[in-house]
Amino acid sequence: MPVERISRGFKDISMSFEVNPINDDLISVKNRTAIARSIRNLVLTVPGERFFNEDLGSRVSEILFDNLDEISASALRDEIEETIIKYEPRVKLEDVQVKPNYDNNEFDVTITYDIIGIDVLSQQLNFALQSTR
Repeated sequence: MPVERISRGFKDISMSFEVNPINDDLISVKNRTAIARSIRNLVLTVPGERFFNEDLGSRVSEILFDNLDEISASALRDEIEETIIKYEPRVKLEDVQVKPNYDNNEFDVTITYDIIGIDVLSQQLNFALQSTR
């Protein structure tokens, strides 16, 4: 009977596209960093932006042009949750918090999740969402 692996490693290419000076290969990011970058990229990707996968992404950039209030924060939270659940199978989403930051005209986002297959504590990703023109 084959031995079943419980933990897995995750590896992605760094978006900086820097070259490793030792082996002339692209630098990679692993496990927690790779998944955190993937989640952030999913949230910031507009549907239709990626070739051959027109549905990938979220409507976050669209919602950012609504009023800066609790209703928009709730809509952003729902959109982020749906996007992560749909497109990131490597994580189990625990919580998404979106709070309006009236002083800086932005939303502060905190995403808490567990990585499936790796024995690490719950991860937390924090970033700000701001409408840009």
